[in-house]
Amino acid sequence: MAEESLKLTQLLNSVDENSEAIDKIWPLVYNELRNLAHLELRKERKGHTLNTTALVHEAYLKLIKHPPEGEWDGRHHFFGIAARAMRQILVNYAKKRNRKKRGGKQTPTEFEEGIYLTEEKAEEIVALDEALERLEKINERQARVIECRYFAGYNIEETAQILEVSPATVKRDWTIAKAWLFRQIHHSGED
Repeated sequence: MAEESLKLTQLLNSVDENSEAIDKIWPLVYNELRNLAHLELRKERKGHTLNTTALVHEAYLKLIKHPPEGEWDGRHHFFGIAARAMRQILVNYAKKRNRKKRGGKQTPTEFEEGIYLTEEKAEEIVALDEALERLEKINERQARVIECRYFAGYNIEETAQILEVSPATVKRDWTIAKAWLFRQIHHSGED
């Protein structure tokens, strides 16, 4: 696994110099990206027209076209940023859906594996994203924990590896961040 992680890191860091690296990265990350996307889309209700394959492809293209500042720092770094990319794609999709909902009678198309995104769920995703942006300004690590756990479906241990913290820290951040987000989303008008 360490050898595969090193190979992936080297390929990721050579993307600008070597277009062949993109073709070599895809088979190394595809199955795990697909699992992440599938886990995320399972949380959605009927009404979502974005399918697992589309989410994987969009996230991968976003990662390759817009790599992080500096160099990639291994497999965990890549999949941590993949979780963020999937969040951004789903949030943008939900915002687009919210803009269109008043624009007429549009019938969603169901793709293979597709799950429909209802208007209520789209609004929830947008509200969560807005609250996460506020949390990120207060505590960036807690926001990353939510991205890894909620949007990418990583467990406590995997999230700890990605963020390079202890599982106890992830558990604590997860508990605090969930409570803070719940309060922000459900009581925002009361303060």
